[in-house]
Formats: sequence, structure tokens, C-alpha cells
Amino acid sequence: MKSDIILAGVGGQGILTIATVIGYAAVESGLYLKQAEVHGMSQRGGNVQSHLRIADKEIFSDLIPDGGADLIVSVEPMEALRYLPYLSPQGWLITNTTPFKNIPNYPEIDKILAEINKQPRHIALDADAMAKAVGNVRGMNIVIAGAASVFIDIPFEKMEAGIGTIFARKGADVVEKNLAAFRAGRKQAEENR
Repeated sequence: MKSDIILAGVGGQGILTIATVIGYAAVESGLYLKQAEVHGMSQRGGNVQSHLRIADKEIFSDLIPDGGADLIVSVEPMEALRYLPYLSPQGWLITNTTPFKNIPNYPEIDKILAEINKQPRHIALDADAMAKAVGNVRGMNIVIAGAASVFIDIPFEKMEAGIGTIFARKGADVVEKNLAAFRAGRKQAEENR
């Protein structure tokens, strides 16, 4: 078992929370884990990425080579395109369709989505709207994590337990809202893969 995952987004969108959920579930499943994060200009809305490598055998490098990612998980559509060179020919792209327009010359969203739709294996969803629909307006990243969970060989229950642990200090209501967002994303990916 091996999963090489690139997590991408803009500072403040919660990709490091996604990495924590997946990482917790991997460790609780007895798997090896390596992670490398690049924060860039995250405090100013710059790009943020994380390489997450999970395996049942020892991992020697924390960086994923070009063409080596099994999964690109992006909370922002333009950032999804930025990391396409990392995607393996058999890999999946999971992305939010809602742009985070942090630059004045942000490309037309229709053109970005057209490029995403050219990918043979992708799930593109409006995670912002889905999070709002389950009563979790800040849970877009957890919706994306749920969609990605379909493609990661870790028991679903372990990922749910990770959400429970990570958000426990914020109270049971926050945990339940994040679990609802996670399940909504997973359901969407299962129905559209």
C-alpha cells in the first residue's frame, strides 16, 4: 500500500487541517507517514502545499517527484492546475470549484474548470456550497477531505476518528458539523468517480 498525495490551496483555506486528518488516520492504522509542507506567503493569501506520503513500508523521502502523485487534493481550482505536473498518469485530481480570487488578474473560472475537466480522472465539486448545506460554513476543506478519502487506502472510520480527535477541543457540535461535511464530500466522490 502506498499513497502519494499533494495537498494544495491558498493560505488560510485549511489544507494543513486536511493533512492532519489524513495523517492521524494513517498513524492510527499503523502506516508510515512522511509530510513536507511549503507555506509560501500563506499569511498574505499565497499558495500553500503539502506533500503527504503514506505507506505500509518505510518511506525514505518526504517529497513526491513530478508524475508521482496518486492524488492531488486542492481546495482552490487554480492551485489544482499548478500541481498537475505532479499527478501520475493513473492519478486522481480532487478539487473545489470555488475560486479564491486573491490576485487582480485571476484567470476566468470557466477556463480553469475547462482545464480541470480535461483530466481523465477528476472530482470537481462546489465544496463551499456543500459545507454550507450541512451547516458548516467553514468546512469546505473537510468536504474536500471527504471526497479524497474515497481514493486513500485508509479505513473510513479511522478518518472519522481523526476528525473527532482534531476538533474535540472545539466541542461536540463542531465535531458533528465536520463529520457531516466529511461524509457529504465522500458521498459526492463515490457517486461521481
